[in-house]
Amino acid sequence: MLSHGVFQFRCMTTLDDVLTTVSERVTPTAEERQRLSTAAATLTDRARAAIDDRGLDADVIQVGSTARGTWLAGDRDIDLFIRFPPDLPREDLETYGLDIGHEVLPDGHQEYAEHPYVKGDVDGFDVDCVPCYRVESATDIRSAVDRTPFHTQYLEARIDEDLAGDVRVFKRFLKGIGAYGSDLKTRGFSGYLSELLVVEHGGVIPLLKAAVDWHPPVEFDPEGHGTTTFDDPLVVIDPTDPDRNVAAVCSAENVARLQHYARELLANPQLGLFFPAEPEPLSADEIRERLARRETAPLALAFETPDIVDDQLYPQLQKSLAGIESGLEGHDFDVFRSDLFVDEDSDTTVLLFELSTAQLPAVERHEGPPVAVRDHATGFFEAYADDDSCFGPFLDGDRYVVERPREWTDATDYLESDALLEVGLGVRIEEALGDDYELLVDEEIVELVETIGMGLTEYLTPQP
Repeated sequence: MLSHGVFQFRCMTTLDDVLTTVSERVTPTAEERQRLSTAAATLTDRARAAIDDRGLDADVIQVGSTARGTWLAGDRDIDLFIRFPPDLPREDLETYGLDIGHEVLPDGHQEYAEHPYVKGDVDGFDVDCVPCYRVESATDIRSAVDRTPFHTQYLEARIDEDLAGDVRVFKRFLKGIGAYGSDLKTRGFSGYLSELLVVEHGGVIPLLKAAVDWHPPVEFDPEGHGTTTFDDPLVVIDPTDPDRNVAAVCSAENVARLQHYARELLANPQLGLFFPAEPEPLSADEIRERLARRETAPLALAFETPDIVDDQLYPQLQKSLAGIESGLEGHDFDVFRSDLFVDEDSDTTVLLFELSTAQLPAVERHEGPPVAVRDHATGFFEAYADDDSCFGPFLDGDRYVVERPREWTDATDYLESDALLEVGLGVRIEEALGDDYELLVDEEIVELVETIGMGLTEYLTPQP
């Protein structure tokens, strides 16, 4: 999250001054460009040799921001796609793709997206070697990665050096405000989406000026396809595939975040929005004081993080957070705010629920139907008339009411019971909670400062 403390960079007087300085900092030097170009050429030659050795009908292309010249200084990503004929069986594509990938990256390792690929490090560059199908158009794709080469072709024809500079500035802005990345943890703006938006508006300044007045849902259709509708806060129809919204993963919160900080940048241009200072974490005493000042009832579930990739982990965590919150709310424990935190160093995940109160009365009010609705009203009355554990039934206005024993009067009891596993949980999160978890209550939350201290700092100093 963006820190609003003292920035390490002085404020500048004009937007042009700020953007010029940002551009200078994020533009790769001639030496960086040459190093990347040499590495990409070497890797491409390896891939072609591996293809020729096997007598395959395939080719290799470089894709992504480094292919389009929109990468930021310091980035070290090279994406090579090995394209095979569309009639090649999927099993063969995966086998040949991995064989070639391991020859290109002898020290690489296998990872898995829609299908397996090889990832490795060469001369300080992070390299992905990905097999795909060489289809005629993005509408003919057989796997999601098949459309990526078309993205590169489309943008290469539309991004000149000036627009490439604006793309780099916009990406750095999104990184600074915490809205860059299409992974399912961030749910922000992808590189491709960022590039399309800059091209659509003709530069970063027109884009920022337009974004401040967006009223979601906002839609852009670069090629005027107009054939499919989408239910997302931001819609950018893929110019290479009319049935796809490039911004589908982008959350409403990140769209609003872009709007908020675009307004702040235009009103008060400052480098700190692009290069925010690292916030100082709160001490244990400061966290204790802030929690006490809120006079709420915080509860946290801490457990071992499941060993799955982030794009599987975070959707399951978000589902589980919502499921437990719904369970608490369903038993009348009002959830003031909730959040989740993952500490990679300790492999610890924490689900935090801040309640208005963790204690409820022994009885709950349960309203029946109006007395005039004879059959239902009679059934309700008879169901409770002889129940000595209840107060009532009695009349409140025109309907029966009963005050019956509450199932759960203490939120900690609820979260320590098997009922916790009956709410909507991600599969691997349910397994982790079923194995073991720790419940921390009130001031015990402070114990988490050693694992998720920065997360607690951000939670207790919330910003857009």
